[in-house]
Amino acid sequence: MNTDLSPDQISRFQTDGFLVLDQFLDEGELEEWRTVIMDAVQDRLALDPEVQQAFNAKYGSDELKLQNQDDPETFYANVFTQCLRLADSHADTARLIRDPRLGELAATLAGVDGVRIWHDQALFKPPYGNQTTWHMDVPYWAFHSRQSVSMWIPLDDATLDNGCLWYLPGTHQLATYDLVPITENMRDVFQAYPEWMSLEARSAPVPAGGLVVHNSMIAHSAGPNMTREPRRAMTVAFFPDGLTYNGNFDTLPVEYYTDLKVGDCLNDDRYVPLTWQRDS
Repeated sequence: MNTDLSPDQISRFQTDGFLVLDQFLDEGELEEWRTVIMDAVQDRLALDPEVQQAFNAKYGSDELKLQNQDDPETFYANVFTQCLRLADSHADTARLIRDPRLGELAATLAGVDGVRIWHDQALFKPPYGNQTTWHMDVPYWAFHSRQSVSMWIPLDDATLDNGCLWYLPGTHQLATYDLVPITENMRDVFQAYPEWMSLEARSAPVPAGGLVVHNSMIAHSAGPNMTREPRRAMTVAFFPDGLTYNGNFDTLPVEYYTDLKVGDCLNDDRYVPLTWQRDS
């Protein structure tokens, strides 16, 4: 795993809001990530319906299902196969995403002294899958931060043809915490931020085993998959240690929110594990 960063790369990340690393995992590591994540996704999708229903209930609502393929004919189900929080039920996935080298990389780019994992998710865009429309991550989440970092690890080459990521550079410094929901309409974000129409979107193609990392407040999207093969990626979201709850209900088990009050520190390692902290 190549986690070396130059001062120029760190500066570009902080200015643009995203960074592409073409060589991140070596061949052996890439094969391990493919094997582990595919196994975890297959396990999740193969759950008995009653078990799946109980699993969903643990996380609070039908809108927060831990996989999105119950109705495969919907637009959203054809954007990608999404499996959330695989590490909660798959030990090898937990081992991979909690690697302290990932945490240190996130902390270095964010400029913070420690990071926790908010969630992981597999995003597999199917052959001829729909586009992912412009959105920001943090407004969905249970904290406010301009230093949260999302890592996107492609298990296949991500190209202009099969749905690589796109960014509106610098918007991580401009966006508010108001939610602009992901819809079928690529233009919706510009209804909330009409001034962004003057920005030039930048694509982020990356080979399998590379890394695209972005500030979780940046506006980003992904094109449709116009090929006959899936475009598979695994993502991990990190947030600075010490953040507090903002009142949003998102992706964590219901039991965690039972006694949680706005302003409480999000620091329970059972749900948001601390993966790296700078030595004092």
